[in-house]
Amino acid sequence: MTLFSNSGLPQSSSAHQCEQRAKQLNSQCRCLSLNREAMFAELWQQQDNTNLYRMIVEERPYLFAESAVFVTDACIERQRDIIIAVESVIALPAYQERVLAHAPYSAKFIPKASGVFFGYDFHLSAEGPQLIEINTNAGGALLNAIVARTQNACCELAEEELPTLAKGETTAHNPEQAFIEMFLEEWQAERGQHPLASIAIVDENPQSQYMLPEFILFKKLFEQNNINAVICDPSELVYRDLALWHGNQRIDLVYNRLTDFGLETTAHKSLLDAYLAEAVVVTPHPRAHALYADKRNLTLLTDEAALIDIGVEEKTRAILLGGIAHTALVDPDDAEILWAARKHLFFKPAKGYGSKAAYRGDKLTRRVFGEILQSDYVAQTLVQPSERQLEVENKIVDFKLDLRHYVYKSRTQLIIARLYQGQTTNFRTPGGGFAQVIVVPCLDNEIAAN
Repeated sequence: MTLFSNSGLPQSSSAHQCEQRAKQLNSQCRCLSLNREAMFAELWQQQDNTNLYRMIVEERPYLFAESAVFVTDACIERQRDIIIAVESVIALPAYQERVLAHAPYSAKFIPKASGVFFGYDFHLSAEGPQLIEINTNAGGALLNAIVARTQNACCELAEEELPTLAKGETTAHNPEQAFIEMFLEEWQAERGQHPLASIAIVDENPQSQYMLPEFILFKKLFEQNNINAVICDPSELVYRDLALWHGNQRIDLVYNRLTDFGLETTAHKSLLDAYLAEAVVVTPHPRAHALYADKRNLTLLTDEAALIDIGVEEKTRAILLGGIAHTALVDPDDAEILWAARKHLFFKPAKGYGSKAAYRGDKLTRRVFGEILQSDYVAQTLVQPSERQLEVENKIVDFKLDLRHYVYKSRTQLIIARLYQGQTTNFRTPGGGFAQVIVVPCLDNEIAAN
């Protein structure tokens, strides 16, 4: 439970010491906290005819990092302040009018459901956390909820000062229950107290997806809560008789993992038609992506004049401008300016996801830059990620890290880190992947000092 907000306040000496302690732990604590035997036992209980442990450990060896990441509670509190500030602006009619002007037709439909698993991704800069993007079908929450229960106590370096946190504490007491309640809340917003009988977990060619193990775990979780569940490609869904069907099974709710965020392709027509006819509940839905995750929205959220124009109060503006990496639309007319400043920029497609076609400016060639100028891109101030130092195969290795909040209706359900090397998160780095977060306490010390 958070105690108070300190966003925008000068950092006290105790807070500085706390941040330095977290930095020291990330550089010197090199223990392996992931208990693979416990993870095997956990996954064995979850599987039916599918060997989840093989799928994760052997086929996706860099899905989970071997070690945890240390972050101060004051830093996490600032991130929550930024999330709340963002969502308060998104609720404004003037904001929605602006961002929906370039949204697909499907986003103009207004559902009652809010959208599950918003992912707020942060880099931890020397000046504090910086939001770099928002995703509306963020993966990994259920996988991380399970792995959080399979952590060993951390090394003595951490345990000396963090005895209560070195045992693998997580940021949510019972994430699976929170996730089920979230899906039920989405359903009840649209259908009231009518029972939720069936869910389709939908993605293109799901058997080939990297996150297939999570789809299987969600199917199991839904079935454990008396909800029939199927994992399917959208081409397997048919809209007829005022309902959406998978074979002979009527589908009540679609857990949408598609990256066609507006359901604009021909292959998704049945799903789109059923959604617009209110014959099925879809979450997350096209409007959620248009309001939250289109990266052009970040240009509005980091433009003070625009924020003033839509009626955002001064305190909220200060949080946004100080807590979101500045973002601007790529305009071909600004080509010379952008090229000159490229080493300090990160270029992202407006509707991009999973770091696809995203480029650090200092790695750009003239050819790729020309392609960016002719496409729908944003240029974001490059925020260097913080680091975690670990021992991998008897060598000391530096990892970059980012933090993700899984959020529902402004509430953080789970916080995880991702460790990687290279330009972006990739799940290809030996020793890297999703990492659990151990919280270094600062706020109690600050209250005592005050």
